[in-house]
Amino acid sequence: MKIDLQNNLGLLPNPVAMISSGDMEKSNIATIAWTGIINSEPMIVYVSIRPSRFSHEIIMKTKEFAINLPNEKMVKVADFCGTKSGRDVDKFAICHLTKRQSMKINAPYIEECPINLECKVMDIQKFASHDMFMAEVVCTHCDPNLLLENGEIDFVNANLISFAGKKYLAANYEIAVRGCGVK
Repeated sequence: MKIDLQNNLGLLPNPVAMISSGDMEKSNIATIAWTGIINSEPMIVYVSIRPSRFSHEIIMKTKEFAINLPNEKMVKVADFCGTKSGRDVDKFAICHLTKRQSMKINAPYIEECPINLECKVMDIQKFASHDMFMAEVVCTHCDPNLLLENGEIDFVNANLISFAGKKYLAANYEIAVRGCGVK
């Protein structure tokens, strides 16, 4: 028999995303785990951010952001960017991260992250603790070393991280599934 967790989060782990916003002169990075895909064609994603956060303020004004997916090597930087406010510190400078000019939005993307998604906000849904920014992905950047011959991303070697409760997890192996296993 299973135990009732009293609505404790059971839908974990979630991908870790470093959300960059602002512009090349004044920008911020917020690390979040409340993100995902809403639609595939066109690609629509969401990020949920507390209204008290500096990134929320910026995205409400600009209606754009970049989702930067960090790998295992970046876990300490990602954690730092999720625990310090951009109102007080320049996270790009402190973490020695490279700002790159995005192709279709003003918000920069983070060069050190192997995958970057440029996003334009389409809608905002307000909830009790977070606001959900639903956005169309208008451009995707990927480290060329992670592209397979068929043009797909090699997520095993990307070694992206996820977040579960208070722990970070690395996803660097593939599980082969052949058939459904049910007879």
